Amino acid sequence: MVEWVPLGSGARPVPRPVADPLVWAAAFAGALTLVAVLNGTVGAGRPAFALTALSLLAALLGLCARFAAAPGTALLCWLSLNGFAIPPAGTLTWAGRRDALWLACLLGAALVGTGLARVVHARAAYRRLGAGPGSGAGEPGL
Repeated sequence: MVEWVPLGSGARPVPRPVADPLVWAAAFAGALTLVAVLNGTVGAGRPAFALTALSLLAALLGLCARFAAAPGTALLCWLSLNGFAIPPAGTLTWAGRRDALWLACLLGAALVGTGLARVVHARAAYRRLGAGPGSGAGEPGL
């Protein structure tokens, strides 16, 4: 049963995801910055470090994004990975299985971040709205 609760009563709505273009702008700028920092510290030609860092970036961006933003986020991260983290820098290539695996890894990270955020927000909203006496919220195991 759905019970309508006025927002002025202390109940807070589930946060709205950030607009897709803002997530993509953050993915573009963040991925380029991250790859530049990694190239300066670890060195170019070490894509495992870059893939790990970009996957973490995609997951973090997924925490505030919609599911629809995940493919664009993964693609923008992959463009930075492919274009600047592996030699020759500035040249996009397609190496079949490797790049498909990288794209899948980045997409999976973005989807995991988004899914995790949705579960956490839904659980928090359930606890806030169902915290009345006798509702069972707050009991162990729920």
